[in-house]
Amino acid sequence: MKVNGVNIVEKETRYSELTEYELQQEIAQLKEKARKAEQLGMVNEFAVLERKALMAQAYLLNPEDFKPGEIYGIEGDPGVYFRIDYMNGVFAWGYRLGGSGQEEALPISMLNRKK
Repeated sequence: MKVNGVNIVEKETRYSELTEYELQQEIAQLKEKARKAEQLGMVNEFAVLERKALMAQAYLLNPEDFKPGEIYGIEGDPGVYFRIDYMNGVFAWGYRLGGSGQEEALPISMLNRKK
């Protein structure tokens, strides 16, 4: 970013470094920006902001609550289930049941306990 012709380096803050309150503020701002993008028909911008909000939400959850071998529903994808093989931080690595069999990582905020 340039201010009066001078390059200014902005420090990018990681979600893992934010407090619970700061994460909640960030999520609220992202959701508001996403709402505005949706109203303006900016589909790609909306999708990016929604994904960022999901990432921030993952840092409000406890990864220890998500267990390898268990099956979870996927937020926003009804009827599709995900089996966790292993955890890495706030990401669950595994496979969609009945899917292509390709391993993928989902932020834990996208997972719902299967009923």
